[in-house]
Amino acid sequence: MGQLELTVGRYRSLRLGAIAGGLTALLAQAEANEVSYLAFADMLVEHERQTREAKRIDLYRRQAGFPSDKRLEGFDYRHQTTITKRQINALLDFSFLDNRENLVFIGPPGVGKTHLSIGIGQKAIEAGYRVLFRNALDLVEELELAEMKGELKKTLHKLAKVDALVIDELGYLPMSRQARYALFQLINRFYEHRSLIITTNKDFTSWGEFFHDDNVAVPIVDRIIHHSHLYLLGGESYRLKQKTLS
Repeated sequence: MGQLELTVGRYRSLRLGAIAGGLTALLAQAEANEVSYLAFADMLVEHERQTREAKRIDLYRRQAGFPSDKRLEGFDYRHQTTITKRQINALLDFSFLDNRENLVFIGPPGVGKTHLSIGIGQKAIEAGYRVLFRNALDLVEELELAEMKGELKKTLHKLAKVDALVIDELGYLPMSRQARYALFQLINRFYEHRSLIITTNKDFTSWGEFFHDDNVAVPIVDRIIHHSHLYLLGGESYRLKQKTLS
């Protein structure tokens, strides 16, 4: 066994797989640029760090369950009359996650609420946070099923392991009594412990309609808005505009 193979094997034994896999190319690059021993040592550890970080981001994205690969860079602010790029960029220090605050995007269908929630979630993952995306209807069904099985507490504990839970399209359909109870348990579990990113087509004064009970809506709304950044989105529907142009 040659020295290169022996060294590669030693790196692998230390679980430095990225260095082991890229050592030949890194050596060639160092020799071509006549880098110092210290610079080469830094090249090795930076290669390992970047590779691990890329793998972490990829894993977190897959675990998040985003329905599409939306990015903030692709969001068109020209159609928005009530939200600016500066407002969204101000959120990207993620102090709202550190402070366990919520984001709520309110507006009619097609104005980019889901795009923004996914885009912010993507940036949060890149910054090292864990994010989970759930359509509201799917989430409620998941909670109802867990309650029927006597596993609601276990499911809530699992959901609360992330730093932010995106609940998309909350309020589009009325909720049953069981669903209202399950959702309240979730909101209560996250309150001041984890962050929620919510998109909805209804302002809070109308939440009693889809909860069918203001006595349930009020405590849910209270817990959501207590520590929240609220954004009312207007403008022309992207989907209607694309349909018109096609």
